[in-house]
Amino acid sequence: MSAALNVVDAGSAPFRHASDGSLMEPSRALRVGFLSSAPPTPCGLATFTTALGLAMQRQGFEVGIVRILDADEAPVGGELPVWAELVAQHSKTRVEAIRALNNCDVVMLQHEYGLYGGQDGSDVLRVLEGLRVPVVSILHTVLASPTRHQRDVLNEVIRRSRHVVVMSSYAEATLRSANFLGATPVSVIPHGAKYSAAAATREAHERPELLSWGLLGPGKGIEWVIDALGTMKDLRPVPRYVVAGRTHPKVLAREGDAYRHSLARRVEANGVEHMVEFDDSYRDLSSLQTLIEGADVVILPYDSMNQSTSGVLVDAVAAGRPVIATAFPHAIELLSDGAGLIVPQRDPVALSAAMRRVILDHDLAQRMAQRARDAAPNLSWDVVGEKFAALAQLYVTHVHS
Repeated sequence: MSAALNVVDAGSAPFRHASDGSLMEPSRALRVGFLSSAPPTPCGLATFTTALGLAMQRQGFEVGIVRILDADEAPVGGELPVWAELVAQHSKTRVEAIRALNNCDVVMLQHEYGLYGGQDGSDVLRVLEGLRVPVVSILHTVLASPTRHQRDVLNEVIRRSRHVVVMSSYAEATLRSANFLGATPVSVIPHGAKYSAAAATREAHERPELLSWGLLGPGKGIEWVIDALGTMKDLRPVPRYVVAGRTHPKVLAREGDAYRHSLARRVEANGVEHMVEFDDSYRDLSSLQTLIEGADVVILPYDSMNQSTSGVLVDAVAAGRPVIATAFPHAIELLSDGAGLIVPQRDPVALSAAMRRVILDHDLAQRMAQRARDAAPNLSWDVVGEKFAALAQLYVTHVHS
């Protein structure tokens, strides 16, 4: 068949214009293959891929995953089918992964340096060398000052991609300044989140509920919130701070639960045992959403000054929650309209002042929540999925009959 020239919205199935202007209906749904980690692997990439894949399914695509693993695991069922597995250091699985991806119309490659084997994840290049279908690479980490090898790896990923996606304007600017893009186009598509218009205004709890969540490890900055709480014992009632999430599996393998234990010792040293609760239970998306919507304030106290994307931040805003975040780029960008307060990194005094403001000034908290609710619809997975669907269709040059 002739190559498609345009893409139009024609209900749930992807339609295209033929060269003579007539509509062509594909004989089957277009196939999108994700190269990514996937549940039950406990990481943000796995959650992102599942949510985006389901959103693209709702757009009429056939979606599956080539699942990335550090070691062989027993097959497990998930919300999206796993078409193949790519196991680190297993060349046979690489061949199978390439075959599965080449059976797709478009590949959505999730890029994170620590996701793939080899130095700085360079093993991904061996997969890209074998692909004969269009690749859209979604960059989850964009470093402002990469090492020479990190730059070389990402530049090669970019060179072999038909399109690159980043999730913030800061990430785009950083990518352009630190890497060579050549002719590869770049789009900014925000990180998606579950959105429900029903998650509207509600009365604050009598005892303020503060929340941080996500996989734990050094750099999360939870210790600075614990120190800040030590200066807030005069409040009545005292706030309750929930730290939800397991230790990051790679941190656990390398260091055990040392970071979590250090936080427990810090709680004791500050005398705030009655104010802090650690919750390391596994939560599915529905349970996590309930947890987020139940918080009065979400706190993101990250140490990093260069974080260009935060799914936790997007989830908090999409749930209409007021946010207190340290001054990392994605927070500065997303909270600039008043949905949150920005504080310096590693500063318990500033954190304490910000938490007091939101807890004690009900009108401020309401304004922040309203700003978040205003931004939320554009962050929904369905809106984000439509943008990725249009991008995928752009690079489909034929339809298999």
